[in-house]
Amino acid sequence: MGDQLNASHSWYQHKEDTVLYVLAELHQEVNYVKHHVQKIAAFFLSMQAFAKALQLAGHHVLHLRLEDTALYADLPDLLMQLCDRFNIERFEHQRPDEYRLLTQLQGINFQSQSIDYVCVDTEHFIVPFDDMNTYFKQGKATRLEGFYRKIRQKHNIMIQGSEPLGGQWNFDADNRNKLKKSDLACIPEPLIFDNEISDLLLRLKNHKIEHFGEMGSTLIWPVTRKQALALLDYFCENGLPLFGKFQDAMTGNSDYAWSLYHSRLSFAINAKIISPMQVVNRAISEFESRPNEISLAQIEGFVRQIIGWREFVRGMYWANMPGYAELNSLDAKRNLPSYFWSGETKMNCMQKALSQSLKYAYAHHIQRLMVIGNFCLLTGIDPDQVDQWYLGVYIDAIEWVEMPNTRGMSQFADGGLIASKPYTASGAYINRMSDYCSDCHYSVKEKVGESACPFNSLYWHFMDRHKERLSKNPRIGMVYRNLNKMEKQLRVDTIERGQWILENLHSL
Repeated sequence: MGDQLNASHSWYQHKEDTVLYVLAELHQEVNYVKHHVQKIAAFFLSMQAFAKALQLAGHHVLHLRLEDTALYADLPDLLMQLCDRFNIERFEHQRPDEYRLLTQLQGINFQSQSIDYVCVDTEHFIVPFDDMNTYFKQGKATRLEGFYRKIRQKHNIMIQGSEPLGGQWNFDADNRNKLKKSDLACIPEPLIFDNEISDLLLRLKNHKIEHFGEMGSTLIWPVTRKQALALLDYFCENGLPLFGKFQDAMTGNSDYAWSLYHSRLSFAINAKIISPMQVVNRAISEFESRPNEISLAQIEGFVRQIIGWREFVRGMYWANMPGYAELNSLDAKRNLPSYFWSGETKMNCMQKALSQSLKYAYAHHIQRLMVIGNFCLLTGIDPDQVDQWYLGVYIDAIEWVEMPNTRGMSQFADGGLIASKPYTASGAYINRMSDYCSDCHYSVKEKVGESACPFNSLYWHFMDRHKERLSKNPRIGMVYRNLNKMEKQLRVDTIERGQWILENLHSL
């Protein structure tokens, strides 16, 4: 698969004349959801480079392009005909990370053709698939912090004796700084690549593959292991020293606002071009060699994202599929506004986050969670539509990582399996973490009136309409005490303003 490009896999450690490796550009994979053009390009170019690397290493490889697979109905049809064509006796595949693909492969009747069938591990994740039930149970709320500590202890990651390095597990409280004007000049210029795309774009055009988003003259994302390692080195040298401090920050006043101090390795890791442990070990090594430049808070924040959150959402995905994809605990039903596809809105924070997503197929976690996701949660957008947009727009979005982040953490559609409360915020949070509000059409200080920030009245409207369910949540009880203390007429006007916005989402 396009997300199984692990050159270190045990499959490739020996050359065998009787083994054929197949990589295929599949119409079903570019059509099951509408994708950003850069996402399609990244996966196809990575597969092309991987196939070439395997061939140079002496393996037998069949790399099929869209024109080669166009006549096959789907993946099972392709595989059965290839088995017949090459007189295959044994079929092996690495375990897919998406439920739909695993179900598809397991549904193929290889026995009818007397073909041995074997599913093997991808040898990529820190927690092997068969060990996930140790940490995750179907339908049971699980929190990141406990899981994260167990993984660090088990793998002796930043552990001193039996205690965490520095005496505490989590330095998140130190990693919530806003970028000041004086900080903007210090943001490192991002390392980008010049991967040729002309042939690929022509192929997409010839096969009428629908897509959206912007594409420059070349693809800037890493598509080979060499490029991924170069990006890892660049991040460790230039981004890691201030990664934690500014990992939640947002700005619209820098040419590098889209990249900031983030590693931008998520696509390479999720495609398995580079392994999570290699990334973590390299970053820790940099931290240890530069103790005066890289504080513990910087490295801990990064490690938590890789070995904590990434592995955590994978475990929650597999523990709760396929039912997880249907969860909608807040009964959200509204349609996604059209500006999600254009970025054309008067809300500056949304304009910046959406436009960046459409331009780069990328946004960092706070833009995804607390701007775009927060807006979708407050306005009650159908989580199916939210899932499809996130899955299509982001270059690193594969269902196992996208869905728990979106339907769970962002939209609270899972009722609290992942998050202990809905991650909602008014305009005050966005103003605290960014400079977006200073240039906005709306006023972040106002709750009511045509010039008031939509996030303000939407926040209180959300809390009011879900009060029967959420007021008993101990983590947000203070919100309802504040709502009850609000001057009566202001409260009425705020809720009415929120209702007007819900009825006029497309005009914001």
